[in-house]
Amino acid sequence: MSKPDELLVDLAALVESGRSNQMSLTVVTGGAVITGRLAPEAVWSRRVSEVLDDSDHLGAFSAVFARRAGRDGPPTHLHFHVARILQGTVGIPETGGMYRVAIEDVDAWTVGDFSYH
Repeated sequence: MSKPDELLVDLAALVESGRSNQMSLTVVTGGAVITGRLAPEAVWSRRVSEVLDDSDHLGAFSAVFARRAGRDGPPTHLHFHVARILQGTVGIPETGGMYRVAIEDVDAWTVGDFSYH
């Protein structure tokens, strides 16, 4: 996408405002389909920091995410948690992961997430 979709930017801004972390979204980016719930960047960064901090080998990277502060201006990225990359009839990882997607790289999107039961 050469210019970010204004509607998608508005949805991300509402999530960033902290009003809700229940917005489910599915996006197509670079041929991959990612589905899950959006989180404000600060919440997403804090959780990634916690996961890295708990790792014996990756703990040093935790600080990069821990010091992320709020940004001025419209959101430039979507921050997914409990998200999966859809591949055939499965979602990877099954338990959900943390993904950051540049809004300008989203080719298509829809409200809601997909799951296989």
